[in-house]
Amino acid sequence: MDFIVWWQTLPSKMDPILLSIGSFSIYWYSTMYLVAFGVVYLLCRKKINNNEYTKLTLLEFEDLLSWCFIALIIGARLGYVLFYNFEYYIDNPLEILLPFSIKNGVWKFTGIAGMSYHGGVIGVVTAIWLFSRKVNLHLFELADFLTAAIPLGYFFGRIGNFINGELYGRTTEASIGMYFPNAGDQILRHPSQLYEALFEGIILYYVINSFNKHNQLGFNSGAYVFGYGFVRFFIEYFREPDAHLGFILFNLSMGQLLCVAMMLGGIYIWYIGNKEVAKAQT
Repeated sequence: MDFIVWWQTLPSKMDPILLSIGSFSIYWYSTMYLVAFGVVYLLCRKKINNNEYTKLTLLEFEDLLSWCFIALIIGARLGYVLFYNFEYYIDNPLEILLPFSIKNGVWKFTGIAGMSYHGGVIGVVTAIWLFSRKVNLHLFELADFLTAAIPLGYFFGRIGNFINGELYGRTTEASIGMYFPNAGDQILRHPSQLYEALFEGIILYYVINSFNKHNQLGFNSGAYVFGYGFVRFFIEYFREPDAHLGFILFNLSMGQLLCVAMMLGGIYIWYIGNKEVAKAQT
């Protein structure tokens, strides 16, 4: 019983601010972004150092990761603006890239508030495609390498969302529910951030790295894109839709519609990968 109470009230015990210096604050959420990239870097670096991946030098990989980091931030931010809050940012364009909110002429430091995973994916794919042309490699050869590590990094990103008390789930009467102060009520809600961390992070990482025994071109990329879309689509049934959007079409959230596109994209990647392999064998 004591554990259940501790569990259900855990969000109220967490401070989203890691460190404050005067009016400047460092949030756990942004820190977890850096941890996520650090995890991906270490996993990929290990493969390069052990000669498990020989298509890039370590220096080239570090350049690629730099490209992806910048593209992720830009893509995730612009994706949020376009997919989730377009009308607001049309009226407040300075807030798209500036880490300030502007209310009644008063500027307040907020960090870059509002990121879209799907926008981040578009940004990273663009960066990988551009880099693949630079080093004369197939897009999937780079994407397969990175997507074998990305889910484990993604785990830490969702933990950051949890500590930040955002992206909480829909109401529930189950004991697994939690009270999220940012929800503005005293109703148990699904900890959907933890569901995503587990299924889209740890389990997807295990699946990708366990089933691609023959290093099939496009397998990792397709498995990641399809697998993430598939899992996220169903977790969205436990996650609270964005208040200003609600349900978009056929009682589906914006996240679910984007996940349908991801699942179709994953299937297409597998198709192209198999086609490329068959072409190389003829």
